[in-house]
Amino acid sequence: MELPQLHHPWLVAVWPGMGHVAINAGIYLLAKLGMNALAEFETPDLFDVDQVEVKDGIIQPIRRPRHRLYVWHDPEQRHDLVVFVGEAQPQWGKYAFCRHLMELARKLNVERVFTFAAMATQMHPQHRSRVFGATTDPAYRDELKQLELHLLNEGHIGGLNGVLLAAAAEAQLPGTCLLGEMPHIFAQFPFPKASLAILEVFATIARLDLDLSELQREAERVEQQLGELLARVEEQYRQLQSNDSGDEEEEGSDSGEEIQAEHESADTPSSVPRTDESSRHHRGRNGKLSPADREHIEQLFTEAAVDRSKAFELKRELDRLGVFKDYEDRFLDLFKKPSA
Repeated sequence: MELPQLHHPWLVAVWPGMGHVAINAGIYLLAKLGMNALAEFETPDLFDVDQVEVKDGIIQPIRRPRHRLYVWHDPEQRHDLVVFVGEAQPQWGKYAFCRHLMELARKLNVERVFTFAAMATQMHPQHRSRVFGATTDPAYRDELKQLELHLLNEGHIGGLNGVLLAAAAEAQLPGTCLLGEMPHIFAQFPFPKASLAILEVFATIARLDLDLSELQREAERVEQQLGELLARVEEQYRQLQSNDSGDEEEEGSDSGEEIQAEHESADTPSSVPRTDESSRHHRGRNGKLSPADREHIEQLFTEAAVDRSKAFELKRELDRLGVFKDYEDRFLDLFKKPSA
């Protein structure tokens, strides 16, 4: 692989996870900065295969998760950006994976490493998402304090979002994790408000002129819908309490468990974004998209191919329909060539 000449580059690494917080923040950077594909990152031996896909009675070839790197050249020559987008985290060898990625980062002369993640708390979906931070370097801890972030004073950062930063420290590269707050009861929903909060902080640190208006509108839309859903669930809970004629303490405990189950599986309006597993109601009885949905997706692909900034709108619609995995390669291929 021929490596480009980069100006004081920073690396941002994202993977799919709770609330789509990290992956959507990373893809928003790809779309709004007009980033272009740099290379694929190959680590096939770290991913096992535990199932195969069958279509029309034919077993499909094995497809391992792909990992791609994208680059943006800063016109102000402050810090070029390299964004790593991983489809999945390896089942084993996580530290080996991260050390391999850090070897590539050193070859690219990366100066700082960032990961994005979600922080699930008791927050109400209509409250502002806080951003928590942790870093490998005391100097950058002071930076987080000046930005009035909430330092993660103790605990764990699960998966590669944390392990990569340990590998970065070993490679003598400062690393920082930014964690966007989201409601734990809606962990299965994409939560753009947390992605927005992370990008606001990152844009400040990197001094990026980043248009966040589209993500802001999406965050407001989801905030309203999840707030309405929560209000309905709370009203049902109040009705259960008012109609309770049994042992108050014992029945109240059972009711609490029922409400938690409703939070996890309650039916929601089709306009609320859903995860891949929970969005199948958008498809027909044969598991396929409706012709209207398919036509709309094709229209968005055409628009995004011409105007890269519209790629996030396409990603949002693929999430809503629960089909991003089906279109993931095609979507990320939009960034292979410079935008028109």
